[in-house]
Amino acid sequence: MKRLKDIPLLVKILVAIVAGALIGLVAPDAVVRVMNTFCSVFSQLLGFMIPLIIVGLVTPAIARVGSGAGRMLVATALLAYGFTVLAGLFAYGFSTSLFPSLIDTAATTALTAEGTEFKPYFTIEIAPLMGVMTALVASFMLGLGIAAFEAPTLRRGFEEFEQIVTRTIASVIIPLLPAFIFGLFLDMSASGKVGPVLMAFVKIIAVIFTMTLVLLVLQYCVAGIVTRRNPLRLLVKMLPAYFTALGTSSSAATIPVTLRQTTENGVRPEIAGFVIPLCATIHLSGSILKITSCAIALMMMQGLGVDFVQMLGFVMMLGVTMVAAPGVPGGAIMAALGILESLLGFDASQQAMMITLYIAMDSFGTACNVTGDGAIALIMNTIKK
Repeated sequence: MKRLKDIPLLVKILVAIVAGALIGLVAPDAVVRVMNTFCSVFSQLLGFMIPLIIVGLVTPAIARVGSGAGRMLVATALLAYGFTVLAGLFAYGFSTSLFPSLIDTAATTALTAEGTEFKPYFTIEIAPLMGVMTALVASFMLGLGIAAFEAPTLRRGFEEFEQIVTRTIASVIIPLLPAFIFGLFLDMSASGKVGPVLMAFVKIIAVIFTMTLVLLVLQYCVAGIVTRRNPLRLLVKMLPAYFTALGTSSSAATIPVTLRQTTENGVRPEIAGFVIPLCATIHLSGSILKITSCAIALMMMQGLGVDFVQMLGFVMMLGVTMVAAPGVPGGAIMAALGILESLLGFDASQQAMMITLYIAMDSFGTACNVTGDGAIALIMNTIKK
């Protein structure tokens, strides 16, 4: 029999959603209140962890990217960041155009309605050690400083702190996440809100999958213009990497296939060998597309306004913060929690919905990321001729 810890997180979350939606229809008030008590404590724990996640993951990630910086590294990093930010802006334009007609007003009404309130039996306040923006600024300063001054003691200390944070996420946050999501959907079901919300989620996932495909075509059109080659042929050549990432949901595990297909597209081995592993860490177009689109969808579902200037700042900050994503279970969405809280005002329940939507599409974003790495390698191969 398969052990519980070996079951994929996506399966656990889907089971939690279905179980919460069904049990909430018949659960006594006491059961809902018990789960709401757990959710309240978990929310406090998550809020405490977010600044530590930022400092523990972003600082060493920036230090690693900046170490030994040469012209090629800087050029690749800037190109990857540009692709990532443009993917976020593409997601903004696509989402604000399509979601208003796709998100039923019933979902908005369900999320914003008062309904029956099941108060937790008690609450525990766990104050974070610092604010999210303080953690972000500190991480950038420390990461860049370590890279610039080659501070071996600080580097080693933050790498060890990174291991502590990563282990805490893997051993505490991720295992408890399905129970938290179960509690949220149990409460929504008991309050009569879950049906419209689930229908809206299905539409959102379908649209975002389509968006990842359109984004890849656009990225390879750019690569085709730069290299003066047929973009569709270039993209078709990368399909083995795309489907490998769909199956593994891991950029790192897909690197050998991405490297092979990139060289078959005519990229010199020394260029591919540098760009592909680096971009597996710093290029996250598919991830930022998903996070931006999901955030906009949730804001619309809750009747909140979506401001371009606010989303532009969100996308640009997220593009930097997500360099910490590949080493974390749950990936980019865990690294994005602090930005969601500080810039968009998402609370713990909204963050949990973001995690739910993100993980439901995890392989789509990873496949988009690694396939887009091939486009960056093509451009760099042309620049470095």
